[in-house]
Amino acid sequence: MTDIVITDGDQAVFTPAFGAAIVVVRPGRLTGSGKSTLSGKKICVEGDEKKLEVPGCAYITPQFIIPGTGTLKIAALGADQLTKKSKDGGKAILLKGSVFTAVFEVLSPAQDPSSPPPKPDPVPKYSGTGQLVSFNIKFKAD
Repeated sequence: MTDIVITDGDQAVFTPAFGAAIVVVRPGRLTGSGKSTLSGKKICVEGDEKKLEVPGCAYITPQFIIPGTGTLKIAALGADQLTKKSKDGGKAILLKGSVFTAVFEVLSPAQDPSSPPPKPDPVPKYSGTGQLVSFNIKFKAD
């Protein structure tokens, strides 16, 4: 299916709900490594999504209300976020598509203040979702 091509500088926007965790999300900027360019920007190809990280995001859960921090990443692209036919340097091209699977990796656990000393959140990572947002509104591929 034809969709908008993702290029260098486009964003991954994460949904704040990551299971039980509520994350203070910030968009991440994708870095394109494709051989082709669009308006002077490299296009993003399969694998570029794995390099995206948004560190230093705060989070809480209903039980652990003293905020902790962690890093947002793209765990897996949706089936409609990679080209089926078009390739660049032998790799599929990233498309806007619908939704990707995201992961929030805890670096500093949120804490439960109800029992002294505060008890840290034992969960090392939470799953969520997000979308790719492109500043390109014309160039499409399939």
